[in-house]
Amino acid sequence: MSAEDLEEIRRARMQQLRDGGGGGEGGGEEDQKRQREADQRTSILGQILTPEAADRLGRIRLVKASRADDVENRLIMLARSGQLRQKITEEQLKEILGGLSEQVQQKEKVVVHRRTADSDDDDLEAMLERD
Repeated sequence: MSAEDLEEIRRARMQQLRDGGGGGEGGGEEDQKRQREADQRTSILGQILTPEAADRLGRIRLVKASRADDVENRLIMLARSGQLRQKITEEQLKEILGGLSEQVQQKEKVVVHRRTADSDDDDLEAMLERD
């Protein structure tokens, strides 16, 4: 998607919001705020991603939206802190995805505690028979 396409979508969406009116007392304002934030994110991502990287991020969003949100948040954070000197290419996006994948794997470790031979159901039965 080019910047012109994004701008056209943004204008069409803003026109929809104007035509639809503020359907609720406070809901319309919240919707507009969310839309503005989404527009800002789209604008920032359009500035920092090459078209190929933006396409890849879009495909990731189709498969797993939470992963795409994580990547977008990281990219926006890097852009706002001034750590990006040039547009992110598809290869650089793959590296970022690999880094996030490693973090997720470390966070999602499963620990299984096995019962020892001493604790079995016979002990429970013996306790119940005493009462």
